[in-house]
Amino acid sequence: MGNDGGSIPKRRELVKEAARALTVSELKANALESLGHAWSHDPLTTDPLGKENIVSDWRGRIYNYETILQNLMPSDEAPPAVPDSQELTFASTGIKSLRDIVKLKFHQHTTPGSKSVVWTCPISLKELGPSVKAVYLVPCGHVFAEVAIKEIQESVCPECSESFERGNVVPILSADEGDLKRLAQRIDNLKAAGTSHSLKKDKKAGGKKKRKAECDANEGVEGEAAQKRRAVDDAVPRKKKERKLLRHEGNRWSNVKNPTPS
Repeated sequence: MGNDGGSIPKRRELVKEAARALTVSELKANALESLGHAWSHDPLTTDPLGKENIVSDWRGRIYNYETILQNLMPSDEAPPAVPDSQELTFASTGIKSLRDIVKLKFHQHTTPGSKSVVWTCPISLKELGPSVKAVYLVPCGHVFAEVAIKEIQESVCPECSESFERGNVVPILSADEGDLKRLAQRIDNLKAAGTSHSLKKDKKAGGKKKRKAECDANEGVEGEAAQKRRAVDDAVPRKKKERKLLRHEGNRWSNVKNPTPS
């Protein structure tokens, strides 16, 4: 601020510096930092993620299981305050029941020489996190490095031997546009089939279909009954008309056989 050999930046220089576009390396560093936070913190509460009891929704976001339970349980208490910087709310997750989540099964490894536990791929032994793209299998929930799953030929989980379809391999915390479109299409197809993200039958969807079938059946029965009533109603005046016509014909023939004397 004077006599120190420095210079005071002008406002024009400050604005120019603030508006400077980030470099590719800076963008990558920011994305990696954001991804690292998502791998270590619950997006709904910002609490640290536990090493166990982790669940995921159809988008591949991960949460503490207790967080989902607390939000699904009916309560008169107001939900905990969400920081202003946190945009995600429970309503926006689309989670309506436990069928909408899958419990993840991570392979845990203790680092030699320390007591810290990390998640690793049981096939490649790579540490799972922001630097390694990870996926999990539905319905079993076992987690692997994506490259390891691509290399196996069989559609059977290497950990539990449960079969899976390639379309049910869900990437964890993917920002890839192609992945997100595929996941959105997948959940739309599952909902149309009355199935949830975990591949369990959606009871609400089944109930709606059952009620619709019952309504259609009732409408069919009511329609048949209405047709029968109309047929009966149409038959009654027709029979009256026939009886009247018969009486008229009978009277006419009676007059012919027994003419009235003049």
